[in-house]
Amino acid sequence: MAAHAPLPLLWQDEHLVAVAKPAGWLVHRTGLDAGETRFVLQALRDQLGRHLYPVHRLDKGTCGVLVMALHPAAARALSESFATQAVAKRYLALVRGWAAPLVEVDHPLRPDDAPPDAPVQDARTRLRCLARLELPAASDAHFATTRASLVQAEPATGRRHQIRRHLKHVAHPIIGDATHGKGPLNRWWAHQLGQARLWLHAWQLQLPHPVDGRLLTLDSGLRWPPDGAAPAHVQDWQQILSLPWQPTASANPTAGPAISA
Repeated sequence: MAAHAPLPLLWQDEHLVAVAKPAGWLVHRTGLDAGETRFVLQALRDQLGRHLYPVHRLDKGTCGVLVMALHPAAARALSESFATQAVAKRYLALVRGWAAPLVEVDHPLRPDDAPPDAPVQDARTRLRCLARLELPAASDAHFATTRASLVQAEPATGRRHQIRRHLKHVAHPIIGDATHGKGPLNRWWAHQLGQARLWLHAWQLQLPHPVDGRLLTLDSGLRWPPDGAAPAHVQDWQQILSLPWQPTASANPTAGPAISA
């Protein structure tokens, strides 16, 4: 495995560890991406010098809070919490256009690799628009300006690519989503921001501790002190949050991160 900086730890005790997963990393090895060399599971195992047990996953392009158990009993308890939807998840997404203030998406999904006649699965996501912007530059020849929204997504179910697919369903695909987004728009934003990536961030997890049941709030650290050496995912999102956003009426500061770098 190639050399890399230590992964930022967000929480660690004798039962679980939470890490800030970088964008572009896989959680663990998979035959679907045989050329990849960066894996959170292997890197964190080497960093901590102990065995780890994955209990959930994030897409390769998504950065943010990732939890792993440190022993089998904790893994069973945490996996049960995810399976029974006892975990509250908050994500941030940079999306195309001006999103509605609040949308409850109830749109069943069929697994990506399932045949067309496979049954769909219940899938529900709350989408809250935190802020909107309009840039005086055209990303599309049909429009003189480019609009975008900063959306907080709270999935109530855990289907694969659920947030990405639900945002596409409401016509606000995530910027940088090569599968569900718009190629020309993705390339325009990549040029503006100086990098091509999926702008989806696992901002916060709230879950019961696997041993004593107390509620843990695990935060990705977007409010990193400005004079500190912020991890790459924080620097990326501080660039996004520094854009000229106009907060919406739904941007309740107690419900999500402040719109500031």
